[in-house]
Amino acid sequence: MSVGAIKTCRNLFILLLLLLGVSTSYLSTVGAEDPYKFFDWTITYGDIYPLGVRQKGILINGQFPGPNIDAVTNDNLIINVRNHLHEPFLLTWNGIQQRKNSYVDGVYGTTCPIPPGQNYTYKLHVKDQIGTFYYSPSLAFHKAAGAFGGIKILSRSLIPVPFPNPADDIHILIGDWYRASYKELRAKLDRGHKLPSPHAVLINGRKKGTTLTFEHGKTYRLRISNVGLQNSLNFHIQGHKMKLVEVEGTHTVQTYYSSLDIHAGQSYSVLVTANRKPRSYYIAVSTRFSERVLTSTAILHYRNSESKRLGGIPHAPTTTIAWSMNQARSIRTNLTASGPRPNPQGSFRYGQIKISRTIILKSSSGLVHGKQRYGVNGVSFIPADTPLKLADQFNIKGVFRVGTIPDKPESSKNLRLATAVMGADYHDFLEIVFQNREKILQTWHIDGYSFFVVGMDQGKWTPTSRNGYNLIDAVPRSTVQVYPRSWTAIYISLDNVGMWNIRTENWARQYLGEQFYLRVYTSSKSTRDELPIPKNALLCGKAKLINNISA
Repeated sequence: MSVGAIKTCRNLFILLLLLLGVSTSYLSTVGAEDPYKFFDWTITYGDIYPLGVRQKGILINGQFPGPNIDAVTNDNLIINVRNHLHEPFLLTWNGIQQRKNSYVDGVYGTTCPIPPGQNYTYKLHVKDQIGTFYYSPSLAFHKAAGAFGGIKILSRSLIPVPFPNPADDIHILIGDWYRASYKELRAKLDRGHKLPSPHAVLINGRKKGTTLTFEHGKTYRLRISNVGLQNSLNFHIQGHKMKLVEVEGTHTVQTYYSSLDIHAGQSYSVLVTANRKPRSYYIAVSTRFSERVLTSTAILHYRNSESKRLGGIPHAPTTTIAWSMNQARSIRTNLTASGPRPNPQGSFRYGQIKISRTIILKSSSGLVHGKQRYGVNGVSFIPADTPLKLADQFNIKGVFRVGTIPDKPESSKNLRLATAVMGADYHDFLEIVFQNREKILQTWHIDGYSFFVVGMDQGKWTPTSRNGYNLIDAVPRSTVQVYPRSWTAIYISLDNVGMWNIRTENWARQYLGEQFYLRVYTSSKSTRDELPIPKNALLCGKAKLINNISA
């Protein structure tokens, strides 16, 4: 190719970036050799029929669920989002670790919402990541109306994967669902009431009717994400075993399961071989640990076979906590597999690192001013008028105060309202214990990080509980369950500077305050530690006022 042709291609590429509203200065913050993938999404209201009757949903490019994102390690994803709703809108990237760049995390503590009628271009760099994830709305209870989709990040061709290439790679989104609109559900929460139980479970946006077609003798990869609002779900394929191979970015020890418990916010990747008699089989998804068991089905159909299905719909396994907890403990890291880089995935010897701080987190609930609220360690989160990360960036006083949430549960049973922010230092190595004293299962997520799930058990955590920790091959993940009246302990290396959301994946409780932010701080101003604020960052609240004054 001639020098002139190269220059022409480069100019066309830069023009495309400008048309999408992307500053070309962004090119200096990522590796020039890393590929770019462009997406143009329009967010609208639209009619959907997940339960067979019309509902008002939130669509992306007219789709429910939204389009999947297919990427490769180190890709730059340029996602232009046009908001045609009547309300501000935000998307968050569940499990995608934006290295040193919490500005694009897509939650209100870090990012201004996209105003109605406007657009924003997310610039995500899936640096050194592989695996199965998803995206969803993070604002105004929009998640109850759709706008979620799967994210698949493949390894580069030069990195070996610990299993042969499957015949197909299919993302399956499962989740609980309500007949009521998101506005009705949100109004109920705003009035201080709890949500009722959901009405159904969806499989790729439908209660029933989804069909997967397999060729006899071939092996398929299924990526399963629980995108629901609260319920743990059991995933079962009639007559077939599932080989677990990856969990939220980590290759696992390859173990066969008859069914899998997948908790709210979690993603799993399994291999299924079509080695049964060619016909149709049920795929069943059932709620777990709920008063009323809801089950929905899809069909696994062998190509060119008769359509008659075998037997009845498979049931979820025993309701005992021990069964599910033992399954969770059996999921371990494959230390012989490579990760996104050509070095052993298990080379990080987390069990030999000195703990710099232990944090115990316990959910709280109660009435505040006569309305139902939830919180963490006695503090119920209330949003500030300005995203916390922007307040940090522009040194805006009065938006938040570090230390408003304690490291241990408070003795008082009364909830207090605050814009809860916990401070931590860059390169700290934390032990975090999620203590659940309630009768319900809880699920917790930490943005920007993958952490090691070192232990879980029933009862109350004590320092002697460390004797049972897995300090060798615990699986890293971004979302972890805590069983009823039980505890879960994680180790986390704070290697990602920024303002990061820690939240329950029970979306109603998150909306009513069961979340806070972890400010991972360094005094260094080097871009090696944290990237500068994006040139196209939206400004709102006090940050917009300061920008107008400086302009």
